[in-house]
Amino acid sequence: MSDFQFPDSFAWGAATAAYQIEGAHDEDGRGESIWDRFSHIPGKVANGDTGDVACDHYHRYREDIDLMQEIGLGAYRFSISWSRVLPQGRGQVNQKGLDFYQRLVDGLLDAGIQPYATLYHWDLPQALQDQGGWPARDTALAFAEYAELMAQALGDRVASWATLNEPYVSAFAGYFQGRHAPGRQSLDEMLGASHHLLLAHGLALPALRANAQGEIGVVLNLQQHEPASESALDAAAAWLADGKHNRWYLDPLAGRGYPADAVADFERPIGFVQDGDLEAIAAPVDYLGINHYFRTIVRSEAPDNLPASNIPNEQTTDMGWEVYPPGMYDILARVNTDYEFPKLYVTENGFSRTVAPDADGRLQDSERIGYHRDYLHQAQRAIEDGVPLGGYFAWSLLDNFEWAHGYRQRFGLVHVDFKTLERTPKESAWWYRDVIRSNGEKLAD
Repeated sequence: MSDFQFPDSFAWGAATAAYQIEGAHDEDGRGESIWDRFSHIPGKVANGDTGDVACDHYHRYREDIDLMQEIGLGAYRFSISWSRVLPQGRGQVNQKGLDFYQRLVDGLLDAGIQPYATLYHWDLPQALQDQGGWPARDTALAFAEYAELMAQALGDRVASWATLNEPYVSAFAGYFQGRHAPGRQSLDEMLGASHHLLLAHGLALPALRANAQGEIGVVLNLQQHEPASESALDAAAAWLADGKHNRWYLDPLAGRGYPADAVADFERPIGFVQDGDLEAIAAPVDYLGINHYFRTIVRSEAPDNLPASNIPNEQTTDMGWEVYPPGMYDILARVNTDYEFPKLYVTENGFSRTVAPDADGRLQDSERIGYHRDYLHQAQRAIEDGVPLGGYFAWSLLDNFEWAHGYRQRFGLVHVDFKTLERTPKESAWWYRDVIRSNGEKLAD
């Protein structure tokens, strides 16, 4: 293997999420999700944007598969809209919703692209939120039923399953900060939600094992928490922040339960943990997906239960996130050293920047190319040091509805005109095609 070539089995892909691209929010029997409700509340999303239409992927998925094929993707990570297949979250199945995902998966396979399906990417059916949402234990039971349905429908064709995407964000941004759906602001609800999300993962595993042939895992957003100085106070604060963000999810998945330092600092009872829960959560997985964008620098004076300020490097994205490629190596190496997951994936990594067409009509996005190049260098470095990294998924295939940021933030390899819905690959898409074709050797250029 050359300095830049990746293992032959390495999965080169791009990622999206249902609510961010599908649109068709009230078509063919789809039920309302918490993001449908939240995005229509004035002031919750930049510019009053919603995902009602988004990229209209529901109607244009064949065009999007053609784009994936042109770019040379070997894998596509997408999520399933729970409320499209179960409008009330459980009970009556919406066959038209199931049919859409059948067509999508078959179309991907026909194009030679492996489907990587995520069951939950933040869009809880509103009917379940009305009954308590993730702070309610019953939502985890409903999720297990949903997982079984999808495994029975697609289990013979999906290459890889993720139960959850970023449960930290679902719980923290949705139930504590209130900046994401459903817009709640309660520490107790956040803690309950975080546990029931993990429990949902654990309860879904047997259903997936029984009905699906593909590998099964879960996706966490992880970043190193580094002290802002050499002081003992900052070092302690960084470790505690790691406990509330990274270890709060990693440790239960690894069979260690919730980290004692974080439990103590929250100063809340965790009576929602019932007998057998931690055993279910710790059932073996085939992989851990890691979404990584930036590191966090921690100061001891950061407010309780809030992430410490990220101190940006000279280069930042339009999101204000620091560009720090060594962080990719750091988090991959740390997880591989401290835990024993059999395989890791980089399931999201990307760069938000709006670019305009040049005189020739091309969308030159050299900063995005540089970002992916530098982070992939660090991924390759991790592989050389023994990290079992199985693939890399660029976020995102398309410019899309970027949650509370609306359509202002553009992470896509492909530009989307949200008035005409025309797709135009950026130069980064063609660069990524060359990286894929060369299995990484292009990174030496």
